[in-house]
Amino acid sequence: MKQHIYVIGEVGQAHEGSIGLAHAYIDALAYAGANAAKFQVHIADAESSIYEDFRVKIPYQNGSRFDYWKSMEFSPDEWDGLKKHCEKVGLDFLASPFSLAAVELLNAIGVFGFKIGSGEVDNLPMLDKIASTGKPVILSSGLSSWTELDQAMAFLQSRGTPVSILQCTTAYPTKPHQWGLNVMFEMSQRYQVAVGFSDHSGDIFACLAAAALGARLLEFHVTFDKRMSNPDASSSLTLRQATTLIAGIRKIETALNFPVNKDANAAFSRMKSMFGKSLAVNRDLRKGEQIQCSDLETKKPAGFGMAAARYQEVLGKTLTRDIAKWEFLTENHLHHA
Repeated sequence: MKQHIYVIGEVGQAHEGSIGLAHAYIDALAYAGANAAKFQVHIADAESSIYEDFRVKIPYQNGSRFDYWKSMEFSPDEWDGLKKHCEKVGLDFLASPFSLAAVELLNAIGVFGFKIGSGEVDNLPMLDKIASTGKPVILSSGLSSWTELDQAMAFLQSRGTPVSILQCTTAYPTKPHQWGLNVMFEMSQRYQVAVGFSDHSGDIFACLAAAALGARLLEFHVTFDKRMSNPDASSSLTLRQATTLIAGIRKIETALNFPVNKDANAAFSRMKSMFGKSLAVNRDLRKGEQIQCSDLETKKPAGFGMAAARYQEVLGKTLTRDIAKWEFLTENHLHHA
């Protein structure tokens, strides 16, 4: 069996700072059939400053961007609880750190692997710290040029880090003309590693297309409701969409693992005779008449008259006996039995 498609549900900011909500997402993703739950670890003091600007203004959210990250923080014990909950329900606990302090926190609790967000690809001190943990890395490519990706990949691979890479477009929600499905093939040629797709389209179609094109990893944002006030809500999938998507991914995975040989159709022979056609005539014909194309009909099932595919053999042949309208045309009508 080929390695299976690794499905990552990205919780991101969808817990809105509530530890209870964060735990609820873990159960929901396990139920939906994901392989991993991914979180973002924000430590405001280490990551942000009063000069940081908002990407998206969150309705009714007071204060600065720094205050927002502060509200997204969990304590090391709370993070450890989330990781243990993932393990209990059979999910890998993945996280994106946004500071060196976050890498330390995650390494201390024993994260399964690191996701490097699009904005951190050229953060070499962070890549260095992550590489020194020896944990697998998933690199997102949303904001990066080939030059920046080459640099990050070479850096991680030189350190022996197991690395995979995701095609991703930093646009929320991503429209079809921005998906960039072609980039996955370019990445797999260029880096010779497992390639996947990170989706922000808010619908199930992009990941299904990526799965069919051979993505080994798929990541999408989840939200309990698209009306929630987290900044990614409109680019996320509801849990119902996620469940439908994962069922589709698993079916595509099975299809890709079972190539069909069009010549091995023996199993269909009964069906073929049911749907196949035999030659028949469309009017009464007398012994001695020559068969014209305009006299022929093809009728189900196969095997009762000459095979329809042999019709050219009978054109111009002389009938050796009468044949009634709609009767099957057999060898016996053409040659003396």
